[in-house]
Amino acid sequence: MSFFSKILLQPEVEEYLGNVFRNKELISALGTLEAERKYESLLNCLSHPPAFTTVRVNTHLASVKQVKNLLFEEIHKQFKGLSVPVLRHPELQDILLIPVIGPRKDLQKQSSEVIVGAQCGNSVLRGAHVFVPGIISASKFMKAGDVVSVYSDIEGKCKRGAKEFLGTKLFIGNGISELSRSEIFSSSGSLKGIGVRMTDPVYLSPSLDNVLSSYLFLQNLPSAVVSHVLNPQPGERILDMCAAPGGKTTHLATLMHDQGEVIAMDKIANKVKKIKQNAALLQLNCIKAFCCDGTKALAIGKREDGQGGPPFSAESFDRILLDVPCSGMGQRPNMAYSWTLKEVTSYQPLQRKLFSMAVKLLKPGGILVYSTCTVTLSENEEQVAWALETFPCLQLQSQDPHIGGEGMRGAGLSLDQLKLLQRFDPSSVTLQGMDVNSLQDSREEDLILLANKDCIGFFIAKFIKLNSK
Repeated sequence: MSFFSKILLQPEVEEYLGNVFRNKELISALGTLEAERKYESLLNCLSHPPAFTTVRVNTHLASVKQVKNLLFEEIHKQFKGLSVPVLRHPELQDILLIPVIGPRKDLQKQSSEVIVGAQCGNSVLRGAHVFVPGIISASKFMKAGDVVSVYSDIEGKCKRGAKEFLGTKLFIGNGISELSRSEIFSSSGSLKGIGVRMTDPVYLSPSLDNVLSSYLFLQNLPSAVVSHVLNPQPGERILDMCAAPGGKTTHLATLMHDQGEVIAMDKIANKVKKIKQNAALLQLNCIKAFCCDGTKALAIGKREDGQGGPPFSAESFDRILLDVPCSGMGQRPNMAYSWTLKEVTSYQPLQRKLFSMAVKLLKPGGILVYSTCTVTLSENEEQVAWALETFPCLQLQSQDPHIGGEGMRGAGLSLDQLKLLQRFDPSSVTLQGMDVNSLQDSREEDLILLANKDCIGFFIAKFIKLNSK
């Protein structure tokens, strides 16, 4: 069931992505009709939010049972008494799942309108309120306290401060304005905070901003899987090469019981600051964050053990997480993807530079996990094929947990190799709405299965370094 239109892509990008999902290997295995069906399903799924909100419990400070009970109470309060379960994932013991109610088709549209940017609109569809910087336009006489309908300007064509917008806009729910139009657009300073408090969004998800902030971390399900696949052990030295904003970094530290050393790097100073803030908020002390370009993280010559920050000595890390910058085409919801083909295809060289550096920094016998939040072959399976050919010292490893699908055909990998990869593919499920009644009629195991499949697009590969060559 498709509530929104399929994702809007630049024509050259749609042609490129279509060719990826109609490659010869795939069509030979699935047939033309099934390959085409999966591609169209992917485009539809990308414009809709995942079926569940996923939160990771900070088990360093509280038990999952404690946080589950507190979260249930919070959701019951936010949802005005609606009975929505909080499920504990059976394979990811620190993960809680909250079903998303929607799409809700019975909402009454209001005459007073607020237009928000596409990114803000995407956040609203996953449970956020509308913050003032996301507001582009508001009706002429809007006052604080008005009930307003919120629309997403998915094509980015609304002019800031417009009193009316007749272009393409998608209704994403109703809320109560916290400010008047004049306060939003006539302020001499830049306003922050909530501009519209969402009361009836099209997709009902809990708003978790500043809720139990030391005890839980809002995280997409595949992003939480990555840290479990790396499986860091207490006392080890771990490198998170592209770490901001620190979700996976803090997860790694938690899995290690805050014992050992987690080095987190990012080349943007403000993002490094965010990593440090998250580590402090979750009270994790084994994390050391540095501003460093991952492609320049290797020291020339031997450095002393006990060194501080980068660059680092060769073969000085037990495990490395390489969650690379990517085209992000697996993120949901995304109703319009504005990037050009040049931008989409620009990441492969950078990813290979980072990967080569990671291999040099990894100890023999060490584990390297590579991940992306995109759906292309060039950034995923093609990178695995390149890595295995370029680095004979690497060997693919099985993943635990393995709750996504296997890798996609088209990069020349064997069937056995594809089975060792983990690709989360939103097109593997049919979009379906969820309401309180259907929740009550559903078995918990069926809901967990749906959560495993109806998530963002994501890719994970796990390698072991056999020797120094």
